[in-house]
Amino acid sequence: MTDCIQVMTTVEEREQAEQIAEMLLAAKLAACVQVVGPVISHFYWQGKNEKSTEYLCLIKSRRHLYGEIEAAIRKVHPYEVPEILAVPVVAGSAAYLDWLARSIREEVK
Repeated sequence: MTDCIQVMTTVEEREQAEQIAEMLLAAKLAACVQVVGPVISHFYWQGKNEKSTEYLCLIKSRRHLYGEIEAAIRKVHPYEVPEILAVPVVAGSAAYLDWLARSIREEVK
């Protein structure tokens, strides 16, 4: 197990996804943000099934930064209840994980 995580969020517009990516990279909260889409999301909202075209952000970071990442996303996210999920990276290329660790802010102890 590593201390790396991948955080995911979706937004309606590509420009919103790019804004999130640029903001997280500028703050050194992420080493990489991939914007994927458009994707079609099917979900249950306010008592009915919905479908929406969205853009998915895949954010590469470290566990100690999750709270700051979530707060930063919430500041600019247009949804009432945004999807913000983090999953652990259980394994990865040593060179990639080293690059990721060097590309973001250090943990303050």
